[in-house]
Amino acid sequence: MGICTAPVYKMKELNNLFIEMSSKNCNQRCPSCYIEFPVTKNIKDFISIDKVKEGLEDSKCENLHCIYLSGAEPMTHPDFNTILRLCLKRCNVCICTNASFLNEKKIRFLKKVEDEGQNQIFFTLTLAHYDEIMSDKARYRGNYRQTINSLKILERYDFLSVLNIQNYYRLSQDEIKENFSKIFRDKEIERTDLKISESYPSNIDSESDINDKTDCMFGRVLSQNGIYSCPFLANDYRGRVGSSLKNYSKTISAETDFCSTCAQNIGQIFAIG
Repeated sequence: MGICTAPVYKMKELNNLFIEMSSKNCNQRCPSCYIEFPVTKNIKDFISIDKVKEGLEDSKCENLHCIYLSGAEPMTHPDFNTILRLCLKRCNVCICTNASFLNEKKIRFLKKVEDEGQNQIFFTLTLAHYDEIMSDKARYRGNYRQTINSLKILERYDFLSVLNIQNYYRLSQDEIKENFSKIFRDKEIERTDLKISESYPSNIDSESDINDKTDCMFGRVLSQNGIYSCPFLANDYRGRVGSSLKNYSKTISAETDFCSTCAQNIGQIFAIG
């Protein structure tokens, strides 16, 4: 009987740096979220500004294309604006958010921050279905309307955004694209790209299953507790690849259910490039 070994992924180049602003602090509890939240909502596990500065310094020779402010909900960080400005000095920044903080006042402020320098701010927002009720069941109540409204305001201020469809209901991609195209036309949303993320069972049976553009091939996660291979595995010992960006592993053994999902998707799940 043969021994089944997990595929090994090797990082090609560090283009995407994910900064985990918080691993457990979020103002929502979405049923479809990959994060396992504690009972209490008041976990203060924010990354320190010093850790962010250290990571930016240690990665100064890397060819970063974009820094992603991610985590449970990055905009809950008390020093979010300061960290955003630090990162924008280095390269473009993508804010991965549940949209609950994106009102017009906040978006107008973020435009002023972007205008302070040469780099751009992007946004990644998430829905689970083109139907409001079905999407909110998988996300949080009011998420659908908040997200669509945020996309409209972001467009008004000339921001580019990506709407990630977490295919929780296993719809066909053609159905998803057709219905969201109609929604975008109806809402006059023209500057938002649509991205569909699938989930797959935990088995990789053949070489044909292997995705050659996974997040771990082009990115690493900087967290308060070290360096990890991808946002799915942030603070999971199976994804830990080092203590700092000065010295970290370029390889990762794809042994988790999350790795199976990444392996069978097309392209990167978290990065927008």
